[in-house]
Amino acid sequence: MAGLATSFGSGAMTNSISELLNSACIFSIGSNTTVSHPVIGMQVRQAVRKGAKLIVANPREIELVRIADVWLQQKPGTDVPLLMGMMKVIVDEGMADLDFINRRCEDFEAFKDSLTAFPLDSVESITGVPADMIAKAARMYVTNKPAAILYAMGITQHTHGTDNVMAVANLAMLTGNIGKPSSGVNPLRGQNNVQGACDVGCLPNVFTGYQSVADETARRKFESAWQCELNPVPGKTITEMVPMMLEGKIKAMYLMGENPVLTDADVSHVEKAMEGLDLLVVQDIFLSDSAKLAHVVLPAASFAEKEGTFTNTERRVQRVRKAIEPVGDTKADWQITAEIARRMGAKGFDFRDASQIFDEIAAITPSYAGISFARLDQLGSLQWPCPTPEHPGTPILHTEKFTRGKGRFVPLKYRVSAEITDEEYPFILTNDRSLFHYHTGTMTRKVRGLRAFKNEEFVEINPADALNLGIVSGEKVRMITRRGEVTAKVLVTDKSPAGVVSTTFHFSETPINRLTNPAYDPVAKIPEFKVCAVRIEKVGQTAPLETVAASP
Repeated sequence: MAGLATSFGSGAMTNSISELLNSACIFSIGSNTTVSHPVIGMQVRQAVRKGAKLIVANPREIELVRIADVWLQQKPGTDVPLLMGMMKVIVDEGMADLDFINRRCEDFEAFKDSLTAFPLDSVESITGVPADMIAKAARMYVTNKPAAILYAMGITQHTHGTDNVMAVANLAMLTGNIGKPSSGVNPLRGQNNVQGACDVGCLPNVFTGYQSVADETARRKFESAWQCELNPVPGKTITEMVPMMLEGKIKAMYLMGENPVLTDADVSHVEKAMEGLDLLVVQDIFLSDSAKLAHVVLPAASFAEKEGTFTNTERRVQRVRKAIEPVGDTKADWQITAEIARRMGAKGFDFRDASQIFDEIAAITPSYAGISFARLDQLGSLQWPCPTPEHPGTPILHTEKFTRGKGRFVPLKYRVSAEITDEEYPFILTNDRSLFHYHTGTMTRKVRGLRAFKNEEFVEINPADALNLGIVSGEKVRMITRRGEVTAKVLVTDKSPAGVVSTTFHFSETPINRLTNPAYDPVAKIPEFKVCAVRIEKVGQTAPLETVAASP
C-alpha cells in the first residue's frame, strides 16, 4: 500500500487506532476488519456501542455487516463508481466542506466536473447497490463528524487499485475529514512490521523515509552517508521480476521472509521462474514452499530471538526485545545480511548490534530522526514523524498541510477489472483471510490450537449457485480459471453473494493463487487478487457439512 501514496505521502494511517473510539462515523471499505485486524475490529465494535455510525462496503457479508447502519454490497471491482456516486450526492446536495477545500486543496473544479459521469442510476447499474442506499451512506458519512475511513487489500488488490485509493482520498478531502482527531484515511497493514519495512526502504523506488531513488539531492545524501555510488534507476517489484526471470534477465534472487510460490498471482509461472534461476537464496525461520526450491537456505531467528523494532499500522515504532537465545545455527536477519556483505567486500556493515543500525536509520531518515532505542525504552513507543530528540511524536498527520503542500483532487473514471465473467467462466473468485491463519500459514499452521479451528481450504458458494450446480457443503469441486485449476471442499453460505465464490490462500495443499490473475495496477504493481473469472465443476462427494447462514 505504500506504493499507493497520494497527497497523503507514505500511504500510512493518518490517525491513531485509539481515536476510532471517538469517531462519529466509521466507513470500512475493502476490509474484513474483525478477521484481518481483530484488535482494530474490536475498536470499531466499541465505537459503535458508544453511538458511532458504521458504514460497511464489502461484496461479502462480513461480521461488521451485522452491526452496520448501512451495508453497501458492491460487485467486486466497482469501488470507484461507488465512491464517486457517494461524492456526487455530497456535491449535488451542497454538503462539501468548501472552506476546507479552498484552504487546503487544489484542482477541485476538474474533479467536480468528473462527477457528472456518475449519476446514481448508472452507479446502481454498475455496482449493484441501490441508489437510495448510496445516497444514505453519503449523507451519513458527511453529517456525522469526525468520520474515519478504514481500508485494506479489498481496495488495493485490483488493476485499478491506485484509482480506488485516490477515490478514498478524494472523499476524505471533500468532507474535511482529514488532519483532525478521530477522522482520516487509514489503510490497515496486514502484518506487524509491513509499515516499518516500507519506512526503511523495502520498496524499489525509494530510500528510507520514502526519499526517491530518482531524486538527485536525496541520492547524494545517501551516497555521502554510505560512501558509495548509487543507481538512480528505480528497481523492480516482484510482479515485474517474474517475467524477467522467465526471460533470463534475472539470474539470481535473494528472498527474505517471503513465500511467493504461494502468495503471488499465477504461481505456476512463479514456480517456473524460480526453478530456472542460477541461484536462489532463501532466508526464513521455517522451510517454506519457496525455500524448498532454494539452492541455499539461510536459517533466520524469529522475533523472540532478536533485538530491534517494529513499526505498526499507525506508524508506531516499538522495541522488540530478545526473550530467548537463537535456536541452533540461526541468526538475526541483519547479522546474516551484514556477514554476506562483508564477505563480498562491502564497507559499512560492521554493526555491533541492532541499536547501532537504528541510529543510522535515524541519521538519514527525517521522519525517524528523533527516535532512538533509549527514547523507546523510556517512552514505550513513538509515532513518526518524530524529527528531533525532543519531539513527542505525531499521532495525527496533515493537521496543517499535506505532504505535497495542498491536497490534490484527482478526477477518476471507471475502469472495468482486467478479467470479467463469461459463458465459460461464469463466476467471480475473490479471496479473504481466516481469523486463525496468516498468509501461507508458514507459522500459524504449526500451532495445534489454530489447526483445530481450521486446517483445510473451503470455497464459499451462495446457496442459489450451489443449487444450480447441484452441490452441497462438504462436496469437492474443481475451481478452474484461464491459468490453472485447484480442488477444494464446498461451504454453502449466503455470506457470498450469488455469482461470487470466495476462498482464503493459507493452505499449500490448495494453492489458490494458481488461479489468480497476474494483471496488475500500472502504478502500484499490485496484482488483481480480488477479481478473476472462474468455473466450478463438481468432482465428488464427502460427508456433508451443515450449510452456514450469514446471520445468527
